Amino acid sequence: MVASWLERLDPEEIDYSTGDGIITIEFPDGERFILSRQSAARQIWLAAGAHGWHFSFDAAAERWIDDKDSRELVSRLVLAISEKLGHPVE
Repeated sequence: MVASWLERLDPEEIDYSTGDGIITIEFPDGERFILSRQSAARQIWLAAGAHGWHFSFDAAAERWIDDKDSRELVSRLVLAISEKLGHPVE
């Protein structure tokens, strides 16, 4: 789901690779965001810049939700990438 969304973004602004439960998002300045599956914790972790978030699956909502502020994974990722690029992405 995330990889297919990333595919639609401008390749001049963002590149990504996948492997072993990790999506690495790379920007032209060399900065990377890492989205990784944490099987033992049953979570997905996002590291973006100096920030990190842990998401747990909410079966009722069928979404990955941040443990601290209840923001959904995809909306957090969209916000982080938008802030990094300096313009909104959808």
